[in-house]
Amino acid sequence: MSGTPAKSYLRDAVMTASPEQLHLMLYDGAIKFALQGRDALVAKDYEESYTKLSRAQAIVLEMLNGLRSEVNPELCDRMSGVYNFLYRKLVDASVQKAPVCVDEAVKILRYQRETWVMLMEKVSSLRGGDDAVPLPDSPVGETVGGGLSVEG
Repeated sequence: MSGTPAKSYLRDAVMTASPEQLHLMLYDGAIKFALQGRDALVAKDYEESYTKLSRAQAIVLEMLNGLRSEVNPELCDRMSGVYNFLYRKLVDASVQKAPVCVDEAVKILRYQRETWVMLMEKVSSLRGGDDAVPLPDSPVGETVGGGLSVEG
C-alpha cells in the first residue's frame, strides 16, 4: 500500500516543500493527531488515544529538536519552553486520560500555526512575493518531517 496515490502525493509534497512549509506541515500533523487522540480519549479507546497522542508528542519533539540556538538563542529558549509545555500537556492527556489537556495543547498549537503562517506571508512579501506558495487555511494533517510519518 506504500504506492498509493495519496502517499505518493504526500511524499512529493514533502520532498519539494521549503523548510518553512515543512514546519507548517509539522504543526498540521501535531494538531491532527492531538485531535484524533482527544476523540479516542472521549470514546474511551485508550490504545488508540495513546497511539495518536504519541504521534503528536513525537512531532512536537521534532520541532523542539529542530531549534537552532546558534541563530537566535533568546527566541529558541522561548520556543523551547512552548514546545516543552506542549509535550507535557500531551503526555498528561495520555496518562491522565484528560481531553482538557489536549484542548489546551491544541489551542496553543493552532495559535503557533497561525503565527507561523503570518510569518511566512511576511517573509514572502519582503522577498517580493515571487516565491509565494499558496498556504493551506487549515490543518490537513498528512505530513512528514524529520523522518516522521504522520499519516492516518
